Amino acid sequence: MEEYSKVLDRLQAQCSKREYCSSDILRKGLTAFDGDREQATKLLDSLIQDRFVDDLRYATAFAREKSRLTGWGPAKIKYMLVGKGIPRSVVDEALKEVDPDEAQRRMRSVLEAKYKTLAGDPQEKFKLLKFGLTRGYEYEAIAPVVDDILKKNS
Repeated sequence: MEEYSKVLDRLQAQCSKREYCSSDILRKGLTAFDGDREQATKLLDSLIQDRFVDDLRYATAFAREKSRLTGWGPAKIKYMLVGKGIPRSVVDEALKEVDPDEAQRRMRSVLEAKYKTLAGDPQEKFKLLKFGLTRGYEYEAIAPVVDDILKKNS
C-alpha cells in the first residue's frame, strides 16, 4: 500500500504540471507496478476521480497547441489523439475548440513557407499539396490555397 501511495503522489505531482491522457497514465502505472494491471487501473481511476486526468481537457489542449503552434490540420490531430486511445467522440469535441479561421491562416502560413523552399521546382504544386496533406489538412481546403499561392507568385 505504501508503494501505491508513493506512485499516486508522484503522478499527482506530474499531472499538476502538465496534461496527461488516460493511456499515458495507465502506461506509467503499469511500469511503476511491474505490469500489475489491477493496481495501474486503480491508480488511473483515482486520478480521474480527483480530476488530475481528463481526456477531454488533454485532447482540447493538444488540439489547440498542435493547431496553433505546430500548424497541424484537423486530420493529423485526430489521428494522433485516436492513436493515444482517446475516444472519437472526445476527439471531435476537442477539435471544436480549434478556431477554424486561425487554423486556415496557419495552414496558409505553413504552405507559403514551404513554397519558398520549392521556388522553381517543376513539381511545386504537387509537393505543396502533398505537404499540406501530411500536415493533416483536407485536400478541399489545401487546393484553393495552393492555387492562390502559385498564382500570386507566378
